Amino acid sequence: MQNKQISEIRNLKDEQDAVILAHSYQPPEIQDIADHVGDSLELSRIAASTESSVIVFCGVKFMAETAHILSPEKTVLLPEPDAGCPLADCIEVPALKSMQELYPDALTVLYVNSPADVKAESYACCTSANALAVVESAPSDEIIFAPDRNLGTFISRQSDKTIHIWNGACRSHAIADLQDMKARMEEWPDAELLVHPETPPAAWELAHAVLGTGGMIRYVGESSVERFIIGTEEGMVYRLRKLYPDRVFTTGGNIYCINMKKITLQKISDSLRELKPVIELDPRTREKAFAAVARMTEVTG
Repeated sequence: MQNKQISEIRNLKDEQDAVILAHSYQPPEIQDIADHVGDSLELSRIAASTESSVIVFCGVKFMAETAHILSPEKTVLLPEPDAGCPLADCIEVPALKSMQELYPDALTVLYVNSPADVKAESYACCTSANALAVVESAPSDEIIFAPDRNLGTFISRQSDKTIHIWNGACRSHAIADLQDMKARMEEWPDAELLVHPETPPAAWELAHAVLGTGGMIRYVGESSVERFIIGTEEGMVYRLRKLYPDRVFTTGGNIYCINMKKITLQKISDSLRELKPVIELDPRTREKAFAAVARMTEVTG
């Protein structure tokens, strides 16, 4: 059955002039069918540069919205429209504007895990890979960083700028099981623990390195260590195993995102056949958000 679905997807992709993008947290079968697998920054750049007329985004809603912001002339499909993000849902325009009024000299750097209308009210977006670089490049010594408090705290520890941090969090990372991380480290004393900056600061104290998903890939490639404990969403372990079959990986922290698992092969097939659900934004919102998202893609992490 799965082979039939895969064959159908490949045929439909060619017929529709489509490219399939998948985040590293997607299930294995979705990563396998994708033309490109990556983090938010990587996929944003690909979405902006692809010549395909249809983008099938296998991720969550804010990611597909970002692709549409960068490529409004293309059809952007999100195979599961209910694949949302609790972190993105924790910030709204009125509340951000209230914070901006409190700090009128600050520029807003917004984590890409956020709604399009909030992006439209920000100076620049960022990902975990380039958050520090975006903050440092912003022409102000005062920054509002939203919505993830853990990533904001991580960046503030590395910057001399005054950073006002929004009190939001990724539920999956914020409740990372530190005892599980410690147990894995006891089982594998020769392994290195890599954790995502969305995890709590207590996890950073345990880790050998605090990195976004792209950073984890680079770290492993440059390391001589054989075994790694990966403290981010479990889908990342599958990606690393494919990239580095000579290394050994396991999860750490029991980090699981239900929204990242909502897309299936059948939903991709249906989406390609019907060319829906289409991601569409109000043109004014998209245009206002474009500058912030473009700044994110221009800054190297």
